[in-house]
Amino acid sequence: MVDALLWLSFGGPEGPAEVRPFLENVTRGRGVPPERLDEVEAHYQHFGGVSPINRLNHEAITAVRAELARRGLDLPVYFGNRNWHPMVEDTVAQMKADGVRHALVFPTSAYGGYSACRQYHEDIARARASVGEDAPDLVKLRQFFDHPLFIAAVSDAVRAAQAQVPPDSRLIFTAHSVPDSADRAAGPPAEGGRRYSRQVAEAARLVAESVGASSYDVVWQSRSGPPQVPWLDPDIVDHIDTLVGVPGIVVCPIGFVSDHLEVVWDLDTEAAERAAALGIPFARAATPNGDPRFAELVVSLVEEYLDGVAPAKLSAFPGAGCTRNGTLCAPLCCEPAKRPARP
Repeated sequence: MVDALLWLSFGGPEGPAEVRPFLENVTRGRGVPPERLDEVEAHYQHFGGVSPINRLNHEAITAVRAELARRGLDLPVYFGNRNWHPMVEDTVAQMKADGVRHALVFPTSAYGGYSACRQYHEDIARARASVGEDAPDLVKLRQFFDHPLFIAAVSDAVRAAQAQVPPDSRLIFTAHSVPDSADRAAGPPAEGGRRYSRQVAEAARLVAESVGASSYDVVWQSRSGPPQVPWLDPDIVDHIDTLVGVPGIVVCPIGFVSDHLEVVWDLDTEAAERAAALGIPFARAATPNGDPRFAELVVSLVEEYLDGVAPAKLSAFPGAGCTRNGTLCAPLCCEPAKRPARP
């Protein structure tokens, strides 16, 4: 019997003094140069040291609670983060104290890959280990990049953005870049890798088809690693430089379910400023977090698991990501690259 839902997210600072410790949590062990941390810290401080993700998570959780009640599902919703307070370890400890024995986990990522999926499995395993004996049983809900409600919400956001710019504006989908090695390892080895970028491309195709766009671009943003390490490209700002002469640009952050700093800085600030400098009208589609269908999507995933019904999907990709207590989807699935030993 499932007796709770855990909303598991990335986390973000809520004041200037929290920015650097938060960034150190995010980048620990990843070899991110200090100067890159300084740069990203300045971006957060531009917005008062506050990430929009916290407010948006709370708003989404409120909507999910209402949707659960509307459907007659008596499940308390808990909130925990990977990188900042409330930390998932503390949340799972509270769940145990409250008597929760079996919970579903909704991660705020639609895709597969190490950062988008496997790391949430690791979060679950780490939180249960920190709680110890009698930790709640935790089942992560599946990836939802091709769920009809997700595609419908994103499609309507694109249509709203298209109305702000001239007809025939270029449609650009963007998602968070990852190291090329991580994308090559994304998914079970037998699948051949690239699960993350292939799922992003499929979600973009589904949305483009929905809005009637016969051509579009898929690009990347927000790389943060050492400059000598190849990441998925092209970068959104570099790509805009190639679009001089188009009637306008519509950017859809299809890789994000809610606004992060990466959305409000990399897109609303840097990309928008580059487009303005080139004289190109620019509009950014809203992320789906605030759309009522997003709460419906979350509760639909809960009901799908509880009722044991076939997943609602618009693509031929296999459903993945739903496992118990941090177990991987498959052996060596989304295996992180090994760092070379120090001499």
